[in-house]
Amino acid sequence: MPETTWWKRGIVYQIYPRSFHDTNGDGIGDLQGISQRLDYLQWLGVDAIWISPIFPSPMADFGYDVSDYCGIDPIFGTLDDFDRVLEQAHSRNLKVILDFVPNHTSDQHPWFLESRSSRTNPKRDWYIWRDPAPGGGVPNNWISNFGGPAWEWDEATGQYYYHAFLKEQPDLNWRNPEVREAMFDSLRFWLRRGVDGFRVDVIWHLIKDAEFRNNPPNPGYQSHQAEINRYLQVHSADQPEVHDVIAAMRQVLEEYEDRVLIGEIYLPLERLVAYYGKDLSGAHLPFNFQLIQTAWNAHVIEKLVNEYEGVLPDGGWPNWVLGNHDQPRIGARIGKAQARVAAMLLLTLRGTPTMYYGDEIGMTKVEIPPESVQDPWEKNEPGLGLGRDPARTPMQWDSSPNAGFTPGEPWLPLAPDFQTCNVEVLSQDSGSILCLYRRLIDLRRRHLALSIGQYLPVQSGGQVFAYERRHGAERLLIALNFGHVSQAIDLPDRVGKARVLLSTVRSGEWHVEAGCLDLAPDEGLIVALEEG
Repeated sequence: MPETTWWKRGIVYQIYPRSFHDTNGDGIGDLQGISQRLDYLQWLGVDAIWISPIFPSPMADFGYDVSDYCGIDPIFGTLDDFDRVLEQAHSRNLKVILDFVPNHTSDQHPWFLESRSSRTNPKRDWYIWRDPAPGGGVPNNWISNFGGPAWEWDEATGQYYYHAFLKEQPDLNWRNPEVREAMFDSLRFWLRRGVDGFRVDVIWHLIKDAEFRNNPPNPGYQSHQAEINRYLQVHSADQPEVHDVIAAMRQVLEEYEDRVLIGEIYLPLERLVAYYGKDLSGAHLPFNFQLIQTAWNAHVIEKLVNEYEGVLPDGGWPNWVLGNHDQPRIGARIGKAQARVAAMLLLTLRGTPTMYYGDEIGMTKVEIPPESVQDPWEKNEPGLGLGRDPARTPMQWDSSPNAGFTPGEPWLPLAPDFQTCNVEVLSQDSGSILCLYRRLIDLRRRHLALSIGQYLPVQSGGQVFAYERRHGAERLLIALNFGHVSQAIDLPDRVGKARVLLSTVRSGEWHVEAGCLDLAPDEGLIVALEEG
């Protein structure tokens, strides 16, 4: 696959549709809202949009409980509305990636209604049903990712069904060939419409241990952690057979030209990279969430990047993520000053970057009053700080009431600073984080060294992480100060001239003399190098 392929050189922008833009006043974002904001995304310079689930759903988990894989939930609009988004995005050279949720359906999906109707129903084996344990009770000790047992008793048929998440989200049995074919046909439905690819939800969960053995206790578990951490997920996820399923899914996409398969995978690096598949037959991009999970420290992140580059399979293309709809926002985790450094890191590392809506305007954590909580995880395990609502609040477009998001009452509260932290205000401020993101994206597009060039570590020290990106004769040095005091590093050997192309805190370009590069507190620099 050439390095000029769109999903290698491009930038993905995640839209959480409920919170992007509402046009009908119900307080929930919709597809027409996405259509109306495509000009903004074109101005920003991204290459693809990934839209979180928009399929029909009872919304027990806000669209991640699908009741029809080949439709659009009326909350978001119609199939015609989606086709317009697709057409209008493509006319702006924007690709469209859909969120596919194959591990589980809604308990209101017709397949599950049939499956639970009787033990002899032809779709009984489409889901995971088990008898009680020999002494009664749940079949094993598997825990739901949202807390509590992962088994729900069905009185009518006298068995338990498995749900890795909410009880309203029964897991499909991906060992059943009929399930695979039905789900692959769902993919083809969207591929025929012109969708450019899929982000596949919890792809490492698709296959479970055939013997349903108990998971072993986690010796590192602490009471303040989510209940799912009580056990090591040895048997309930990441099974060897899952790679055959993903390879078959990839083959469906190969029936169509130039599509991308992205897998959501929360695993250590050495297990994550297995999802590229044998001979790269798996996911094009197994999502790399390590920047979300790693301490914000120059030495730690340098070590992480070098390890990741070292374990990638031959020909595997890297990718990086700073935030998403399940994680606290980057600005909330590391503060506004370092969020600018993070933007430069994301958009200058080798590999495909994925941005999360609102990060480009510096949105941070929005406090959600107890009466306004929507997230089922927070409701199941309150007080542990697990709630995802603070990272899902409405996009802030302008200073008008409700930040230009909705003419109605927004489904989640807005940030109190929306009148100053919004697209309209920040787009007019050349020193804003929004304009920094736009300049970074423009630089990435104009310099092949940043989009598809080599990555080479540079010795720096202190709280500076430095590396080079090279393509042909072009050499770009990226130096990131993770500290809150000024720092200096030596320029690489044999450099005759150096010119700063972009700073995260200073304006303009300037030349660097005397072989030394000075960084202000919380500053990142991109420097063009010429050999002397």
